[in-house]
Amino acid sequence: MLRLLAAGFGMALNKCVLILRQQSRMSGVLSRGTFAVQRYLLAAAESKSFSSEGNGSFKAPDTSLFVPLEVKPAPGADVDIGAELTQALNKNEVLKIVNKFYKRKDIQRLATENGLDGRLFHQAFVSFRKYVIESHSLSVDLHIILSDICSGAGHVDDLFPFFMRHAKQIFPMLDCMDDLRKISDLRLPPNWYPEARAIQRKIIFHAGPTNSGKTYHAIQQYLAAKSGVYCGPLKLLAHEIYQKSNDAGVPCDLVTGEELMFVDPEGRPANHAACTIEMCSVTTPYEVAVIDEIQMIKDPARGWAWTRALLGLCAEEIHVCGEAAAINLVTELMLTTGEEVEVRSYKRLTPITVLDYALESLDNLRPGDCIVCFNKNDIYSVSRQIEARGLECAVIYGSLPPGTKLAQAKKFNDPDDPCKILVATDAIGMGLNLSIKRIIFNSLVKPSTNEKGEKEIDTITTSQALQISGRAGRFSSVFKEGEVTTMHHDDLILLKEILNRPVEPIKTVGLHPTTEQIEMFAYHLPDATLSNLIDIFVSLSQVDGLYFVCNVDDFKFLADMIQHIPLDLRSRYVFCTAPINKRQPFVCTSLLRFARKFSRNEPLTFDWLCRHIKWPLVPPKNIKDLVHLEAVHDVLDLYLWLSYRFMDMFPDANLVRDIQKQLDDIIQLGVQNITKLIRASESSAVLGAMTENKDLPAYRTNVEDFLAADLNAPKPSSPRRVRGTKVLGYRPAEPKGPLASKLMQQGLLTEEILNQLQREWLKSQIKSGNIADGNKNDQNDPKGKQKK
Repeated sequence: MLRLLAAGFGMALNKCVLILRQQSRMSGVLSRGTFAVQRYLLAAAESKSFSSEGNGSFKAPDTSLFVPLEVKPAPGADVDIGAELTQALNKNEVLKIVNKFYKRKDIQRLATENGLDGRLFHQAFVSFRKYVIESHSLSVDLHIILSDICSGAGHVDDLFPFFMRHAKQIFPMLDCMDDLRKISDLRLPPNWYPEARAIQRKIIFHAGPTNSGKTYHAIQQYLAAKSGVYCGPLKLLAHEIYQKSNDAGVPCDLVTGEELMFVDPEGRPANHAACTIEMCSVTTPYEVAVIDEIQMIKDPARGWAWTRALLGLCAEEIHVCGEAAAINLVTELMLTTGEEVEVRSYKRLTPITVLDYALESLDNLRPGDCIVCFNKNDIYSVSRQIEARGLECAVIYGSLPPGTKLAQAKKFNDPDDPCKILVATDAIGMGLNLSIKRIIFNSLVKPSTNEKGEKEIDTITTSQALQISGRAGRFSSVFKEGEVTTMHHDDLILLKEILNRPVEPIKTVGLHPTTEQIEMFAYHLPDATLSNLIDIFVSLSQVDGLYFVCNVDDFKFLADMIQHIPLDLRSRYVFCTAPINKRQPFVCTSLLRFARKFSRNEPLTFDWLCRHIKWPLVPPKNIKDLVHLEAVHDVLDLYLWLSYRFMDMFPDANLVRDIQKQLDDIIQLGVQNITKLIRASESSAVLGAMTENKDLPAYRTNVEDFLAADLNAPKPSSPRRVRGTKVLGYRPAEPKGPLASKLMQQGLLTEEILNQLQREWLKSQIKSGNIADGNKNDQNDPKGKQKK
């Protein structure tokens, strides 16, 4: 109301100014004092809307995120009324006046009081000056004011209201800052869920380490209830509960981002549902809800989903399962909702021992061993060395399809299968039942992303070490006691130190802006890009001490990537929340093409998709082929994910699901023969191509790359980066070639590792008969010595 009054007051005052101007010309008398009062009143009226900002209750916005809109100079009019009432303006004089206005300290102070810091003030002035100088016809009131100042009848400060009017045109957020701050106020998340607040919920926290039975007891309550929902972090876990419920005679639906399976043939929802945590309903009433792996509430990217489930699930009983490190925080959160927390603690069901010796050599492997690596290249290297010793191994890593992971787990668990060794990433930490006797850490260093979205490489945390170690000697496996060690002795000392540290209590939980909040932002800032809206939202957002705003870098990456495609805001938001890996070029370009066809209102048919992915596909011949097949599987996942949200535009979900199962079988075949693929990747032809940087997967993360791919623009040739500590191929004759030098410059490869790789490659080539001893000594010995 104050803002409306101020705006009306300003308009009325402008009219009064014009009348006074005309009267003063007739009388030939101008009072400097009169205009001083007018300047004060105008400045007061313009700054009314900002009076609430000085109370200190809001943080100052990050004005570097305010992108100025372009205000084009006014074209010439048939009749210049301002010139008719006064005279034509001398642009040189006007330029001097405007520059003088900019240098006035009082003006800079007034601008600051009205929300323009130094950065915005300068940008607004440059735009205002350009507008005034280049416009052929100015508004009548501005023309008269400038004419008066030029003739000495006005003061340069009289330009301030017109300057502010222009500033609000290029920075529209200045005029609605209070509204934007209210929309981005995230300080009372419990109030977002009125259905949950309308009932008195009972919270039961099942706390304990891995293999303690905590989730089992919660699931028993879920199965015994008249209605229930299970919320887990992985599709594998949701599918496991879905099968377990239906096997127990409790009809249960499956709800994931890509799949909705009703147990009822006619599609009527069952009373029980197993879902991934992002897909849980906060409006459906249940008797019992289970939230699994509650410690992930602190995850920088996905933590918001656990916060939403904990605060918003409409269930009489909520069973929370996870690490004891989350107990205090969950209890504190529930105090804000007026709900008490009952804690049930569990101890590990089987003993686990940290060995006093490291493995040291793969020759010391025994059945039931699992080697844990933290990057895919180490997976390839270790599995190759294991097979060279005549042993079979199963392989599990994060980017494999769920079906392939289950197939590899089944192969490893089968007592009649000769495969007794598992090589895996930390993907085994949850979601898979494995019969592991001994966990062996190949390394204790893992790349990660912090709350600010920054990439870090650090030793694993105590929580991660316990989660992975706990996979050994599980209660349901053939091994009733577990063991943990490392590949190298130095790492063993560090591992013991990590495991002996107390797990740090979780202190904050994640939040994420909703579609509705972004839509309200867009209403006030209709010309801003979605990426810029998110930036401003996060900048203005206020959170209580228990919360943080989750990282939105991936969201912004996709928003920038599809910004040029005409989509309505809600559809654009959905596309930007698609769960894809931005390091996979084929998946990113597929999302671009999906969005472009969607914007043209062209349904994405099964036939079109098959042409896009070049279906049917053949089994992989090398690692590069396998990586591409994994990316294609992700593209099919993306189609299914979008079909769940836009059924009319992605109509062939069932057909896509059929070929995805076939693709899963093809990938399984490739993983079963992974060492053969590695050897094929190390052939001289592939080595040559890799050295020339032609066949390496392009891990592009620049939006411009994908825009160029989408627009069929010619791509500039540029070196591509290989991630990981071990690269599969090198030419020993050219140890300092372009790729090797680049990797060493980037710190991904050391001279020692390069020489070791060279020696290993030479040994394998001599063993296979591809290189003779004499040739090796002459050409490839780094020191040029002849060896007998």
